Amino acid sequence: MTADHPLRAALTNEVHARPFVPLRPPMRITHIAMLSGESGFAADRAHLDLLLDAYNRPRPAAEVNHVFQDFGVFRLKWERHTEFCTWTVFVDGTAGGPFAAPAIAALPADWVAALPGSRLVAVHAAVERAGAPSAVDELARYFDPEFMAGSAVAGGGAEAWTDFRIHDDGFGRILVRDLALKPRQAGRLVQRLLEIETYRMMALLALPVAREVSPTISAADRELVAITQAMHDLAGPGDERRLLGKLTGLAAEIERVTAQSSYRFGAARAYHALVERRIGELREQRIEGVQTIAEFMERRLAPALRTCAATAERLEAIAERLSRASNLLRSRVDIALEAQNQELLASMDRRARIQLRLQATVEGLSVAAISYYVVGLIGYAAKALEKSGVPVHPETATGIAIPIVVAAVWVLVRRVRRHVSETAEAPRAP
Repeated sequence: MTADHPLRAALTNEVHARPFVPLRPPMRITHIAMLSGESGFAADRAHLDLLLDAYNRPRPAAEVNHVFQDFGVFRLKWERHTEFCTWTVFVDGTAGGPFAAPAIAALPADWVAALPGSRLVAVHAAVERAGAPSAVDELARYFDPEFMAGSAVAGGGAEAWTDFRIHDDGFGRILVRDLALKPRQAGRLVQRLLEIETYRMMALLALPVAREVSPTISAADRELVAITQAMHDLAGPGDERRLLGKLTGLAAEIERVTAQSSYRFGAARAYHALVERRIGELREQRIEGVQTIAEFMERRLAPALRTCAATAERLEAIAERLSRASNLLRSRVDIALEAQNQELLASMDRRARIQLRLQATVEGLSVAAISYYVVGLIGYAAKALEKSGVPVHPETATGIAIPIVVAAVWVLVRRVRRHVSETAEAPRAP
């Protein structure tokens, strides 16, 4: 049998992770999302293990990021995501009203108070059996009428109501009225509603970032315009280097802002896509006189995320403009440097020609000087021979030697200079 890929089992199980919890009304649910960061898995898991140990429940494997456990009085679903984790508590019954006794009250209060991270989402949800469609006016006691959104969902098998507000107890509210749902349908519906609220808040984390960086982008835009205009009136290399330094500093600032915000803006796009997908899965049908959840999101969430998207686009645009301006200015600097190099080469060429003239002059003087000393030596040698009795006339010998010596010295100097030139010009072996 062929060997399995080491990730086969993990990848197969991934599509079955985080299953829907079957729900039978009446049911109370509390959902909390704690923002603990990408490095918060260990703390979240340790806190879960405390609760499991307190109720003598087995701990799952260390790498598991999803746990559903029945504690008898309540059931708990824990999910770890990239930068946050969710705690969802399920308790049977809605005695006294859907939001009279929240499900979170079934957990130890000190354990709940010590949840790791910062609370971003907190929602009480209730699923109750209904024999007929709801009267909108009756729901005003649970929700803010101004912001209340509701619709028939799941092909008319239920109604979903919420107002996306934080009530006096610090929690939002979602009410599902079950008209004809099966337990798994009810579980899928509730999970989608809770995910809409969670991903909505996660997406909105980008809005404060967009508001924070917008003044920096505007200031950088104005400075870039001023630098671009100043490029038309450059007086010399000093001004070009000064402007290039400003552009480099401005580019570094924009890169810093981009590095700080790009992850958040990218996450906002991903979370917004999830919100839209979950809303589509609700299969909403309008209830007369009430805005649907999709309409609420389009009016309230979409403008905020368009602001984030516009800010991200402004960052990309100004970065591109900075790159073009830097390239243009560098081209001007390069052209100026080339002109300076040409002037330097021309100056070096003039100096080389002058040096050649001087060298020719020195060469002539050298020939004369060497010839003078050589002829002098010949004269001394002729006088010595005359003293020794050799029939030599020193003045005649010296006169005859002068043209011969000068010619020989001139040829020798020329050969030496040619040899030095050829050696200097020859390419060196690597």
